[in-house]
Amino acid sequence: MDNVYKLYNLDPAEKTEGIVILSQQNAPNRKYTSHSRLFDGLLLGFMIKGSMKSQIHFLEYEINAGDIAVLQPQLMIETKSLSEHAEIITIGLSLDFITEFPILREFVMNDQIRWEPIVRLQPNEIKLQHDLLTLIQNFYHKKASPNKIQMLRHLVLVLISMISEVYSNLPHSKSLIKSRTHEIIDDFYLLISKYANQHRSVAFYAEKLHLTPQYLSSFLKQKTGKSALQWIDHLTIIHAKTLLKSSSLSIKEISNELHFQETSVFCRYFKRAVGISPKNYRNE
Repeated sequence: MDNVYKLYNLDPAEKTEGIVILSQQNAPNRKYTSHSRLFDGLLLGFMIKGSMKSQIHFLEYEINAGDIAVLQPQLMIETKSLSEHAEIITIGLSLDFITEFPILREFVMNDQIRWEPIVRLQPNEIKLQHDLLTLIQNFYHKKASPNKIQMLRHLVLVLISMISEVYSNLPHSKSLIKSRTHEIIDDFYLLISKYANQHRSVAFYAEKLHLTPQYLSSFLKQKTGKSALQWIDHLTIIHAKTLLKSSSLSIKEISNELHFQETSVFCRYFKRAVGISPKNYRNE
């Protein structure tokens, strides 16, 4: 959570253990903060106004007003575009916060949510959702008290229970079978999440998946729009951007953290992908 507060330049005085709430708008005087990111907890994104295009776990989605994005831990999310005057409320829950309730743990493990991250409540429940979001935000900004976190947990539990009902009513929710496509993508994602800061060779991942490098790259290109190497580079850059924005590590230390042989090699790699140097990106 400390990284989230640094990344989004939030007031640490309002920090509440285990939960963070971002209210963001895309307006001329208050530009939406866009980051490619990985989060260790559960993210709930509520599209209040407008629309956005986003890439979640390899696939692209259009999220419209009234939609809810449910993002499990360590899934990549990247904002592609946002409509004018779009408004989003995001609730981030740490793993410690989640483990308090079994239903929250189910959200972390549910394959259906991983592959159907965008849902919406029934029309008659939209107003309840808005009222509940307002209540949660008011409690979040409320003065610290002995029971504040516990009260927030219960309010969030009501919200997630409403979302859970939506998933339980979706077709085949009880008999979802992971396809071979989903299996390869999930397994590749787990591998690059673990090793991208050490290994950037397609052959390394193909061997672990018992596939040829050519098949893995062409498969991912066909299913996700990016080749294996593009995804490896993409995740490496996400790690680099996050470290540059949310840590005090020097550029040399970040280069070492990502297992580049020389800092100059890392700087060229970053500039080729992002268009500016790591130093300029950090100072933006």
